[in-house]
Order: sequence, then C-alpha cells, then structure tokens
Amino acid sequence: MKAITIRGIPAEIEKKIRKEAKKKGISLNRALVAFLEKAAGVKGQDKNKTLYHDLDHLSGLWNEEETRTFQKNLEFQRKIEEDLWKKTES
Repeated sequence: MKAITIRGIPAEIEKKIRKEAKKKGISLNRALVAFLEKAAGVKGQDKNKTLYHDLDHLSGLWNEEETRTFQKNLEFQRKIEEDLWKKTES
C-alpha cells in the first residue's frame, strides 16, 4: 500500500502509540497500523464471529494506581484454598 500522511494526531493518541511501540519494540508505523487494525476490528477477526463494541466507552478509564489495586484484588480472588478442594473419603 502507498504511504498515507496523517496530520493533526491528538497528543494523547500519539503518546499511546509511542508507548506501545516502545513496549513491544516495534516501529511507530507498525504500532500505528496495529492500532488502526484494532480500532477497525479487522485484526485477527473470525469472519463468523460477531464483534461487539457496546462497552468500548468504558475502556481505559482506570489510572495506573486503580489498575494495580484491581489486579491485586483479583489475584486474591483467584487464590485456591487447598483445604476446600481436598478430597474427602466417604
């Protein structure tokens, strides 16, 4: 495909693309293409699978501290209590 120039990218989006590129060790171009594929719902999409976007407005609302707190609490909930899962003899 030919090159496309995009002007006026909001600073917030540029920041996310740069962060993703750095995190994955990929070029800004590749990070932007991945971002566009995801936004368009075409990356890895099963043609027979319905793609829903009804909760998209909730995505990315937590700050880093809230995310860490949630992950910590989720980790606690996922802990298996071995005594409860022991087989008992009848």
